[in-house]
Amino acid sequence: MAVKLIVGTQWGDEGKAKVIDYLCGSQDIVVRYQGGANAGHTVKVDGKKYVFHLVPSGILYENVICVLGGGMVIDPSKLFEELDALEAQGIDAKSRIRIADNAHLLLPYHKIIDAKREELATNKIGTTKRGIGVCYADKVNRWGIRLGELQSQSFFKDRLPLILKSKNEILHKVYDQEPIDIKQTTNDLHELGAKLKPHMVNTPYYLNAELNSGKNVLLEGAQGTMLDLDYGTYPYVTSSNPTTGGSLAGSGISFQHLEEVIGITKAYTTRVGEGPFPTEDLGEDGKKLAEKGHEFGSTTGRPRRCGWFDVEVIRHAARLNGLTSLALTKLDVLDEFDTIKVGVGYELNGQRLDYFPSYDVEDIKIIYEEFPGWNEPIHECRKIKELPKNARKFIDSLEKFCRIPIDWISVGPGRKDTIKVK
Repeated sequence: MAVKLIVGTQWGDEGKAKVIDYLCGSQDIVVRYQGGANAGHTVKVDGKKYVFHLVPSGILYENVICVLGGGMVIDPSKLFEELDALEAQGIDAKSRIRIADNAHLLLPYHKIIDAKREELATNKIGTTKRGIGVCYADKVNRWGIRLGELQSQSFFKDRLPLILKSKNEILHKVYDQEPIDIKQTTNDLHELGAKLKPHMVNTPYYLNAELNSGKNVLLEGAQGTMLDLDYGTYPYVTSSNPTTGGSLAGSGISFQHLEEVIGITKAYTTRVGEGPFPTEDLGEDGKKLAEKGHEFGSTTGRPRRCGWFDVEVIRHAARLNGLTSLALTKLDVLDEFDTIKVGVGYELNGQRLDYFPSYDVEDIKIIYEEFPGWNEPIHECRKIKELPKNARKFIDSLEKFCRIPIDWISVGPGRKDTIKVK
């Protein structure tokens, strides 16, 4: 059958999990294709809140198989902690989890090095200190550990001792930290291999075979386009590619199956951590957006920086990802604003830009247009015609600016608080 891809168009935290949950009723398999436990996906169903870090959001549907793809870096302690919590809530999770045998293993030394690097850095990135970037660096440097290798005796004999010895030298000589116990770590990894074995799959074979047999697959990324390692606001980015290219590489699915690319965007913009943010509002409106939107990171609890909708960011995401439609989230957060601003263009060094630049983003001057608010609650609206006139005008304007149809509108946190436009 076909593949749907859900991709964040801003700096993450756009509400991808809610849209994924909304669409999962018609899916057979949901695949998380990149990132690690630095992501936080929040879903509310029947008044109950679920926060996922590694497990794909589709786990709440009992018929959905959830796959952790090869583009991920997986902290096993966090994974089993999350699965145990779901089982305790009566959700049969473990039997429906599949893990790519080429996904990379995140170990405690990755977290130690990550925390020490951020502590010593003069120009801080704003890492979550969960070892994600360090683990990806090991992958690129060919010093990483693939989960499937835990089934290989030659790995334990030949490669693992060299990796652990090297990490101990770095921990001790560079960061003045206690070395890890190599014997204990080796034993722990033998046990982990046995524990993971029932869940392991070769994802290119498994997923393409399932698609060819008629199954529907949904691809789920972490973070957003503007945190993409190659096309985001470098160096204030994540360590992987949340974009369409990353989805294919991280899942092992052939491009010929990809049918829809749904971009998720808030009706305003947020960012966690350091880095440039052109439409950030440091005044009362920014504070009001944070308060009304409950803008705190679901992984770190850090307050999110808030600002206005940025058209050029969405156009940038559309070019990179091949967006076929948009899902507009958190429209209800704007209910009490008299005036709503939209960043419709950029100027840099006195010249108008028609693209998102790869440098000097801090120097961008924003061109704004203002729209009248609607000053009434919209959380009970279920059809586009039920929205206030000014809300419909705002949505129509965003469609015209971004040149992409808005097919879904979220007017609240719950699964049912969604308007399907077309």
